[in-house]
This record gives sequence, C-alpha cells and structure tokens, in this order.
Amino acid sequence: MDTLTETQKLTQGGAFLVQETEARNVFIPEELSEEQLMMRSALADFIDQEIAPRLPELDSQKDLTLVPKLLEKAGELGFLGIGVPEEYGGIEMDFTTALANNEMAANAGSFALAIGVQTSIGIAPILLYGNAEQKTKYLPKLVTGEWKTCYCLTEPSSGSDANSAKTRATLSEDGKHYIINGQKMWITNGGVANIFIVFAKVDDDKYLSAFIIEEAMGGVSRGAEEQKMGIKGSSTCQLFFNETKVPVENMLGERGKGFKMAVNVLNTGRIKLAASCVGAGKSTIGYAVNYANERIQFGKPISNYGAIKHKLGNMSAKTYGMDSAIFRTGKNIDLTHDKMIADGMDPILAKSKCVEEYSIECAILKVYASEAQDDIADEGVQIYGGMGYSAETPVERIYRDSRINRIFEGTNEINRMLIVDMLLRKAMRGTIDMMSAAMAVQKELMGIPDFSEPEGLFGEEKQALVNFKKAILMVAGAAAQKLGTNLKSEQEVLLNVADMIIQTYIYESAILRTEKLVQQNGEGANETRMDMVRILMHEAAKITNNAGKEALYAFTDIGSDEQRMMLLGLKRFTKVKPYNLKEARRRVADKVIEANKYTF
Repeated sequence: MDTLTETQKLTQGGAFLVQETEARNVFIPEELSEEQLMMRSALADFIDQEIAPRLPELDSQKDLTLVPKLLEKAGELGFLGIGVPEEYGGIEMDFTTALANNEMAANAGSFALAIGVQTSIGIAPILLYGNAEQKTKYLPKLVTGEWKTCYCLTEPSSGSDANSAKTRATLSEDGKHYIINGQKMWITNGGVANIFIVFAKVDDDKYLSAFIIEEAMGGVSRGAEEQKMGIKGSSTCQLFFNETKVPVENMLGERGKGFKMAVNVLNTGRIKLAASCVGAGKSTIGYAVNYANERIQFGKPISNYGAIKHKLGNMSAKTYGMDSAIFRTGKNIDLTHDKMIADGMDPILAKSKCVEEYSIECAILKVYASEAQDDIADEGVQIYGGMGYSAETPVERIYRDSRINRIFEGTNEINRMLIVDMLLRKAMRGTIDMMSAAMAVQKELMGIPDFSEPEGLFGEEKQALVNFKKAILMVAGAAAQKLGTNLKSEQEVLLNVADMIIQTYIYESAILRTEKLVQQNGEGANETRMDMVRILMHEAAKITNNAGKEALYAFTDIGSDEQRMMLLGLKRFTKVKPYNLKEARRRVADKVIEANKYTF
C-alpha cells in the first residue's frame, strides 16, 4: 500500500488551480518500479510476438475469430486482470500499473481497443458495482478472456445525452425477470462479446439502471460490422435486444443509479485512453524519426533540416507534457484510494471513489492527450511525405486510428464543458475555495503590478504558472458573476475557460516532473527537459491569452472600462519571458534524432 510521508501533501481533485503543488509530492514516470516495468515489458513482448505481425490481418477483418483468440491469449498471460483482486483470478496491482500497461497497449493498434474495453469499461462496472455473487460468477471468466464483454450505453438518439436512452426494462408478471427491449450502437467488442453491460430505464424511471446480460439469455442480435475510418481491427456493431429475459439478480448496482455508474466508469476510461495516447505518441515519434534519419534529400537525411526538427521538437514536448500529467494523476488516484481504505472505507468502494475524486483531471487528460496525439500523428504523416499517405506505412494507420480518440469516452466538447462545470460545482460546495482566490485576483487588478524578477531555477516558469492560474480565476470568476445561471448555456465561453485550465495543468505537470528530476540528478542532465517545459510554457501562454480574450469579448461590453481592465490583466498574466524556441526545439529534436526514438 502506498502512503504519504508526514511532510507530503496530497492535492485533492481540481484543487491544483488554487493550491501550489511541490515537486516532491508528484509521481513521475521515471519512478515506475521494477515490477511495473517488468509487467509493461511482458506486455510489449506479447504485442511484438502475437499482435504486431497480425495488424494487417486484424484490419482486414477477414477472420472475425482472431480478436477473441488473441483476447484469450492476453487473458492467459494475466493482462486482462490487472487491478482485479486475486480472489477473482486477477492481479491486484495499482492504478499506476494499469496506466503504464495502457500506454504500452497502444502499440497493439486497433486490438488495443479490445483489451481496453475488456479491462476498463467492461470489467470495471462489475468490479466496482457488482454484488459478491455477480463478481464471483463473471470476473474470473472475464479476466481469463473465456468470456468477452462490451459496454452498451450509446443509442441512435442518445450519444452525449446518454440519460435520454430509449432502451426499456419492464419487470415480468412473476417478478423474476426484467424484459429488455432496445437498440445500442457503436458498441466496441459488440461482435465478439457474450457478456453485455447494458444501460436501460426501468419503466418510466428518470435515470438509467444497469444490467449484466448474457448472450445465452436469448433475444440478443447483432448488426453488421461497421466500416470505419480507422480502428478497423476492432469489432464495432449495433446490438438489438428484443424481449430479452434478464434475471432480476442481474441488475448491476441499484435501480436508477446506472447513469452515475456510467459517468464514473467513463472517468476511468478517460485517463486510460489518455495513457494510450502517450504510447501512440511515442510510437509515432519513433517511426517518424526513423524515417527522417533514413530519407535522403539534397544529399543528407531530412532529419538534418530545421523544418523537420521543428516538428520533432513540438511532438516530443507534447508527449512529455501528457506523460507527466497522466502519471501525476494516476499516483494521486492510488494515494487517495489507500487513504480512503486507511480511513475505513470498503476497498472496492474506494476504487470507485478515488477515480471520481479526480474526474476533472481525467477529463483534462482525455482532451489534451487525444488532441496532442492527433497533432503528433498528423505531423508523423507529414514527415513521411507522400509515403505517409500509403497504407504500407505505420503512420497511415496511426493517423486514421487516432481520430476516434476525440470522440471516445465523451466528445472533447462535452469533456471541456464538464471540466468547468465540475470545478464550479466544487467551488459552490466549498470543497475548493475558488471564491477567495478569484477575489484576490480582482483585488490585484486594482493594485500596482509587482515588477520584481523571480529568482532561482524555474523561478520565471513558476511565476508564469501562477499567472496562468490568475488568468483563469479572473476570466472564470467574471463569467460566473456576469452570466450567473446562464453560464451553462454559453458553451463557447465554457470551452474557452476549459482550454485555459487544460494548458495550465499540463504545463504545471511538466514543470513539477522536471524540477523533481533536477533535484535528483542535476540541471545538466535535464537541459532538454527544461527546453520542453519552456516550449510548453509559451504554448500555454499563447492559448491562455487567445482563449481568455475570446471569453472576455463574449460576455463583457466592447470598449467598457471593465473589459479594458481585464484585458490588461490578461495581457499581464500571460506575458512570458522571450526564449529562443527554435533552438530549444532543435536541441530536443537532436536528442530524439540521436536515439532514433522518443527518449525522454
């Protein structure tokens, strides 16, 4: 069990915006244990031997039995049971280990989705919300891969508005079964699953309930496999439930609590998806730099040219940022889990509650990582040039596969709005004191600016971080005050504020990771990591400034004194010291070029 020392402090979910986090209090990828690295290495070997050679075959979908067979092999090796208690056949390891494995699983191409659904949104609902009988019956066969599962939430008329689902469950006259009728679509693993986690409304209930349905119960049929832009090797189809008789004991959790269950399971899916994006980002950089080192133009490798180094530098900085933030959050989830158990909470309930605590961070990571990986994949294709458009190259597949990540686990637009909504809800409940922090910023705007120069290593970078947070508090506070209850309908403003928050969390995570490494092995060994921090700082400054201005233009009167004052404040809070970003990107790129892979 992980524990905090007496001098360490755990930041609660969302509180990073108003609290300072010290480098010693964050977990960084370099601190993964030997056991965690061995587990990840074993998964890498499995992918290299069993999956990579079959990627073209998987994408062709000519043999629909291939995915189930490979899932069974993954189960035999224990990869489907990480985080599941040993009494149910799993391997009881922490959330950080699961994230490390999700990162590696990205190298399995579209087969990563089959593993991801089985281990995350497939097994998690039963593990977290099932009763003892349900866990005993289903988990052992799910972790071995003997039974395959899928998560059935989306319907033709209910995507982001999941609770508007039309699938209905009606209690039979004898009270022994629920009769389920409805249609689900875009169901990953739908074509291979024989256990379905299905969300439906009982009669005229306001909220969804959840059910475990076995194919053997009857009344389940499938549509044709969807022909998709990417992730072609994963099974995706519609599922139809027609008078499906489900024993009453197969209701999962309590009646009417399915929507809350679905939302919390999606939190887990979001951060695990982000971890997969890190793995895909690292792989893309590896393919791209390998090609750039071998491709000769005008008498030398294209990796020698500044335009290519510019791309490799930016790709690496984004990967470094999301990698830093994901493991920081994952360890916070683990530590919160252990603290909850120490305080007397049931261990399984703690598994659910600890992720829920960091739902804001999970949404942040999902948005940033999916968009960063999309950019990285795009640049990977560009570095390949014409060859990148050929299906013979790995970057073509990565490019197509990456696009779905911005839609999975809630669209990025929905997640952006959730970030702000959840943060404001915590502020209203008083669990995060945003009000005092926002009032302090307003007071500062009326005062004389502090022109003193920050001191020490990372002094300027940390001052920029403090100022970015002030910009968020100023804009979000003014929007909440000005728009009141109408803020929820001003989606463009919410998107702007969310972009400011996202950039700040990623940037802060990169600073803290680098500062911790400098404390451990010195400044000289981390110069290129410091370059990446500054690349991310300037990117955060630019996005925070632009998003802040758009928000202020939207809810303040053009040309008013109020608007002028806040625009001046925004300019002050997003001003960063000039830095030669060209040379910074080149230094980062040179490290990657020399190693012929992502090396941070």
